[in-house]
Amino acid sequence: MLSFQEQIISDLLEDVNGGLVVLSSGLPVSPILVSLIPLLPSHLTPLLLSVPDSLLPSLSVLSPLSISFDLPSHQRTSLYTSGRPLILSPRILIADLLTSRCLPSSISALFLFNAHRLSDTSTESFIARLLRLSSPHNHLIPIFAFSDSAHGMVSGFAKAERLMKCLYVRRLHLWPRFHVLVSSDLETDPPEVVDIRVPMSPAMKGIQVAVLEAMDACLKELRRTNKVDVEDLTVEKGLFKSFDEIVRRQLDPIWHTLGKKTKQLVSDLRTLRKLLDYLIRYDAVTYLKYLDTLRVSEGVRSMWIFANSSHKIFELAKRRVYQVVRADGSKVGLDNKATPTKKRRVTSDNKKGKEIDNEASSSNKEIGGIVLEEVLEEAPKWKVLRELLEEIEEERSKGTKVTEQIMSGEDADSTDIVLVTCKDERSCLQLEDCILKGPQQAMRGEWEKYLLGKIELQSVFKRSKTKPKEPKGFGVIDGGIVTTKGPSESSEPNTISILENKALLAAASKISKSTIREVETEIEATESSKPKKGRGKGKSKKNSVPDCNAQSSGVQIEEPQGQSHDLSTGASASSVVQIEEKSHSQSHKSTSGGLSNTKPLPPVQFYALDRDRRILQEWKPSVVIVYHPDMTFVREIEIYKSENPNRKLKVYFLFYEDSTEGQKFEASIRRENSAFESLIRQKSLMMIPVDQNGRCLGPATQSTEPDSALSNSMTRKAGGRKPLEKEMQVIVDMREFMSSLPNVLHLKGMKVIPVTLEVGDYILSPLICVERKSIGDLYQSFASGRLFHQVETMVRYYKIPVLLIEFSQDKSFSFQSASEIGDDVSPTNIISKLSLLVMHFPRLRLVWSRSLHATADIFLSLKSNQDEPDENKAMRVGVPSEDGVIENDVRAENYNTSAIEFLRRLPGVTDSNYRALMDCCNNLAELALLPVEKLAELMGSQKAARTLKEFLDAKCPTML
Repeated sequence: MLSFQEQIISDLLEDVNGGLVVLSSGLPVSPILVSLIPLLPSHLTPLLLSVPDSLLPSLSVLSPLSISFDLPSHQRTSLYTSGRPLILSPRILIADLLTSRCLPSSISALFLFNAHRLSDTSTESFIARLLRLSSPHNHLIPIFAFSDSAHGMVSGFAKAERLMKCLYVRRLHLWPRFHVLVSSDLETDPPEVVDIRVPMSPAMKGIQVAVLEAMDACLKELRRTNKVDVEDLTVEKGLFKSFDEIVRRQLDPIWHTLGKKTKQLVSDLRTLRKLLDYLIRYDAVTYLKYLDTLRVSEGVRSMWIFANSSHKIFELAKRRVYQVVRADGSKVGLDNKATPTKKRRVTSDNKKGKEIDNEASSSNKEIGGIVLEEVLEEAPKWKVLRELLEEIEEERSKGTKVTEQIMSGEDADSTDIVLVTCKDERSCLQLEDCILKGPQQAMRGEWEKYLLGKIELQSVFKRSKTKPKEPKGFGVIDGGIVTTKGPSESSEPNTISILENKALLAAASKISKSTIREVETEIEATESSKPKKGRGKGKSKKNSVPDCNAQSSGVQIEEPQGQSHDLSTGASASSVVQIEEKSHSQSHKSTSGGLSNTKPLPPVQFYALDRDRRILQEWKPSVVIVYHPDMTFVREIEIYKSENPNRKLKVYFLFYEDSTEGQKFEASIRRENSAFESLIRQKSLMMIPVDQNGRCLGPATQSTEPDSALSNSMTRKAGGRKPLEKEMQVIVDMREFMSSLPNVLHLKGMKVIPVTLEVGDYILSPLICVERKSIGDLYQSFASGRLFHQVETMVRYYKIPVLLIEFSQDKSFSFQSASEIGDDVSPTNIISKLSLLVMHFPRLRLVWSRSLHATADIFLSLKSNQDEPDENKAMRVGVPSEDGVIENDVRAENYNTSAIEFLRRLPGVTDSNYRALMDCCNNLAELALLPVEKLAELMGSQKAARTLKEFLDAKCPTML
């Protein structure tokens, strides 16, 4: 353990209330936990809430137990008194605290993680309040909260101070990277660092400049709206994901008043940031494929796509993959357009597209006077990475490293692994492919997948094409570029785009045919081989690499495409690839596409940073190549070297020169330092209330707040004695503890009773049942039909069913602006759906709430003059017995609901008279036999009785 970690532990143990620790990103929490938990009282149980997956392996030395809802309640009760560390979710703990399964007297400490995500309405603050209010005065439970995001702690007004108050802690411990103790520990024996600046290709530089210009233009347009703080609208801040949160936080309260232009600008900034990120992360073909999807999905709506720089982005991205030249060798420039004479001549030649396709060469695809020239630009870092690996292996082969290890007495468990870190798993897989097969072969595989995707899109378009429509906006139709033109201009795609698309389809058709031929040949070879010889292992081994390439580009074989999808979503399990020296040298000779003078490479491990694992202690590499620089991983390297000073470690950083990659890395460090400086200033001005015993008071609940005005007004009644007030209680469904409303209800002084309800979410009284829906849940419930069933059951069992529609406090209190509300009923409009729901269930009440606190106030007003709900009765509502009969029905009878719904839909039957008909008749057959006079007496109207009788006596039409 390092000295600054020991100091953190001693600081936390000084205060009985615990503390909030904010660490610099990358500094580990696990050593602090492993050393701190054994220092707590051994007969009490420490609780760890929402432990991140990255901490679980390091906590295994403490032998913690995990608690889930699958565990019976009596077993959970016994575990709370076991004295072993328990890992559980806040939802489980808050339910057990409210039901007294977990007693505060048996808890030694509470550990919270990712404290920057907490708030005063979160479940964790609810737990802290219960522990503080229900624990005895002689047993104070310390709360230790940890965060590694200083920037998240300064978002909002005085967030750190408000968080400390709701967690009942009084000390804030800040440990930035520039702290004296941290710097001295990490800089005593730093690793050997080599910073390599890789120049970008001219096309990459042009794309970067064009994207930055488009981003700057969007920011200027956003400034003109006067809706956002101008200081936050900078290109540097636009490089981070948090920029979207900053803008949306400012615009959400007025989102319904914004025009379509402003909303689209916010979306365009997110898209442009991705374009910058993907430019330096992925290869040229993948980048072009992403641009094609943007052109189709955002063609009409986006504003950046109509900017002057957007044409340069698409054209340069295309030039990195292929070039379109005329048959005479002249290039088609950025601004070149085909003349009308060429259009007529070329379109007449294009009738022979398939014949020209068969005559195309392997590198140039010519059709209609247009030649498709393959470029397949490699990523500049690929070459540098391979040269680094060859250099590392060459140094090791000389024996210099072995001599140094023997002389320095290095640990025997150190390995010669070279660790290469990337942003995501897709990049890891592509780099492995590049090293094994060579850059040209890797780009060839991506190029073939791109072309085959063109064929698939072409076939889908032809199948879905019904009748020609007027093209609108800007997009890809049949692979050609379509632009919006005026009424006097032609709306057809320009000729160059048509010929370019046909050339791409011709190249794709040839690759598809060759792939199918290779697969058929392989199948025939497999079938002709004898089973005795192992199904022709020798032949399959010889052709293993070409078969892999065929699979990766074939139309009929879809397994690699599924792998690519898994990699993009982070679902692949094979993100770590080890390349052994001998196997690599063999496979590289067969797949390098004719490369000569290949040098041996060291064993390499690829690791995706988005998996968030501590892998340095696990693999113990001697060389680390940071392919995509990340501030968090840099701190992990520093910690690893400080904890292992005898191990030699060399780190290579690969940056693109004059790129946003280096700018973003440096800006992340500056942003974190600025956040810590802001926290230091806030810490000097904080005021945390404590009592005379040093206990942090925290926010007071409504039930504990003194009401001096009320007591003064009651001085003439019984000497000012305050009358006893009955405690209000609310029965809450267990699933609702994922929201913050139970916390706010408890803060308002209500008693929260957690049970499992079959009907409703909140039971306010024996008559009132509430189904709560957030805005997102409301849309999903309508789409799935779940809301109709929920309202139907509430109407059946409760006299006053309520649908609560709860908005977020920081967003607009409306579904849509007034100008967007139409006069007609639409099946897709949320207002129309709500109107139809209320018409179908007339007894349903709609309650609109602006925020969580407004909901709590509404509940208080609804509960006034109402009896308190019965917990046992509410649990049995809607639960059938073994015989299928629902016991203890709130309505005290069991009706045939299908017959009731049928009765209410008969002509003349209304909400005011259907109950009288039900009381008089046992079934619908008896109703049909009643005379008109009896029906008029029951229904209260001669006209309604005649209408119903005529309907029941009408002859049923027959078909002869």
